[in-house]
Amino acid sequence: MAKRRKHSLYSPINWPAWMGLGLLWLISQWLPYRMALPLGRGIGRVVYRLSPKRRHIARVNLQICFADKSADEIERLLKQHFASLGVGMLMIGFAWWAKDSKLQPLVEIEGLEHLQNSLEQGRGVILLSAHFTDLEITGRLLSLFQPIAVMYRPHENPVIEWAFTRNRQQRFEAAIPRNEIRQVVRTLKKNLPVWYAPDQSFKGPNSTLAPFFGEPAGTNTATSRLAKISKADTILFSGYRKADESGYKLIIHPPLEDFPTEDLPADAARINGLIEQAVGYAPEQYLWIHRRFKKRKVIPDPY
Repeated sequence: MAKRRKHSLYSPINWPAWMGLGLLWLISQWLPYRMALPLGRGIGRVVYRLSPKRRHIARVNLQICFADKSADEIERLLKQHFASLGVGMLMIGFAWWAKDSKLQPLVEIEGLEHLQNSLEQGRGVILLSAHFTDLEITGRLLSLFQPIAVMYRPHENPVIEWAFTRNRQQRFEAAIPRNEIRQVVRTLKKNLPVWYAPDQSFKGPNSTLAPFFGEPAGTNTATSRLAKISKADTILFSGYRKADESGYKLIIHPPLEDFPTEDLPADAARINGLIEQAVGYAPEQYLWIHRRFKKRKVIPDPY
């Protein structure tokens, strides 16, 4: 198989990505938050119509995870999800370039004392999160209250990867590729919270099949291993866009008790259950376009 050709960041093939970033910057600088919401929802509706593959993936996920809902309810939730996806795309620009003074009025935070108490005891904190459509902006909003490091998965597009890396390094104390486990442990041992979302499909020796909304899903067991090696507390962190369009609510839960254990599959199932709980606050804002139930041994691919 021929090797994929590498292009310069500034080669013509990458110009559309640069133009997209430029538009995000302009919107983040000039558009008020409330005016960005209808624009984002409109973008989401366009994506819904132009992306049959992602629409199919999201529909299958919703049918699996909400088997008790009618077909009409699934379709309604599906359209709400794509509207949320469009808003989340615009909020990436707000997360990267908006001034603190523009973001501070948008945030309500609950449970910050749980994070601060763990840090006061010097244990470090794994901030357990999940992939929501507004993931990037909720992390930026949390950083207004507490310096954090972030784990991330490198992006395939070089321009997007450059932008993610550059802006996360500016906004957070550290931006750590998800395979740099030693750096994660060193960061935790420095008593710095590490923001980590382990909820996407995962396979390999460090994975297990654990239920997610009752359906077996390939689940990363790294959270247990990181907690065991670092001795850090593990705390569920989630953030949601408010229905009244006034901004975001961030929720920080108490540290998990009796975690980790020696039973990695049980730990993975527990974490998936916590993520289910987080999804329940705003189901349309979870990232349903990811193939969460792919590549499972002896189980047919539902997509």
